Amino acid sequence: MQTLIKNVTIINPNDELKDNQNILIEGKYIKEISSSKIHTKENVKVIDGDNNYVLPGFIDCHTHILAKGFHKEENMANPLSIHFYNAVPHSRQTIDAGVTTIRDCGSADLGVKLAQKRGLFTAPKLEICITPLVMTGGHFDLMLPSGFNMEIMYPGFPKGRCDGVSEVLKKTREVKRAGADFIKVMCSGGVLTTNTSHEFSQFNLEELKTIVGEAKTTNSNVSAHCHSLEGINKCIDAGFSSIEHGTFIDEKTSKRMVENNVTLVPTLLVHQFLYEHGFPVWDIYADEKFDKLKEVVKVHKENIKVAYDEGVNIVMGTDSGVIPHGHNLNELLYLIDIGMTPMEAIESATIKAAEFIGKDDVGSIGIEKCADIIFIEDNPLDDMAILTKPNNIMRVFQDGAEVKNRYELM
Repeated sequence: MQTLIKNVTIINPNDELKDNQNILIEGKYIKEISSSKIHTKENVKVIDGDNNYVLPGFIDCHTHILAKGFHKEENMANPLSIHFYNAVPHSRQTIDAGVTTIRDCGSADLGVKLAQKRGLFTAPKLEICITPLVMTGGHFDLMLPSGFNMEIMYPGFPKGRCDGVSEVLKKTREVKRAGADFIKVMCSGGVLTTNTSHEFSQFNLEELKTIVGEAKTTNSNVSAHCHSLEGINKCIDAGFSSIEHGTFIDEKTSKRMVENNVTLVPTLLVHQFLYEHGFPVWDIYADEKFDKLKEVVKVHKENIKVAYDEGVNIVMGTDSGVIPHGHNLNELLYLIDIGMTPMEAIESATIKAAEFIGKDDVGSIGIEKCADIIFIEDNPLDDMAILTKPNNIMRVFQDGAEVKNRYELM
């Protein structure tokens, strides 16, 4: 099946704008791009781009596609099946926002990834970690002081809790066995977990090195949820590939990240969104969470700007799932606030994100690339806020199939 997209302006990372372009898609892939007439088969589907701007589908490097706020009360009340059905609207919202690939940092299992691949529902393509490794009493250890465990459990989904070298080694292997593309480790406290502080590191260096060593046997990257400065440095020492959040990073540590080729996924949006909107009134831990959140918001943006100024590789991630899905591209505005140009922000969520997740067939519009393409009517380089409103994303193609078309609704 061929699709010919005519008369569009291509905005590609690391490239100049190209107007009056035609794009030929065959199956999943882009076969030809030209300002001249493209010869096609007789039954080609033709789409008049009507001078729209087209960009590669965006990549969100930190999401939780099944999650709806990580509220323990909902884990208690809902049947397990709701946990999975949540992925359907969340995925639709993510696609509508122009995001065609995500890196899920906890909760999506192999079944969700396979369901997307098999076309059982419309969803972004996924890279998954299954579940993060957590130490006893650490961030995302969902055993409450009452003794009740709020962790979602079912066959084939490993528990994340582990302590000591032998346990973290076995847990890393269990997560890989369950289908993880990368390993995620909770290396500091966090806002959402009671009785933990984001200022303190979690797991010791020997445990962290063990996790990385086992991951390397299958060329798997290791990612750290980490706010703590001490924790970030321990992760660098252990050989981690990325730091998620990085709240208390400083200049010296930023230089170390550059020297050791460690990527930062700052997730600036999530903390600001929670600060402005708060937590549900029925959340019995809301006050504790908000007190920690205030400490994060005070310094996060300023410290991430330091990292950017020092040349740390930064890619876009939103922590969607902690906050409602579909706001993903708002993160681009926060990246511009720390000093990125509009094109740099786009690169962080396209070509640089693709390199980060190890996918060379997404992240740009080019010959033999996956036909992941979004259409907008105005130039986002003139006003990046255009990208933050899903209604401005007029069409979305994913693997050559049209998965959104607002023109049909008009």
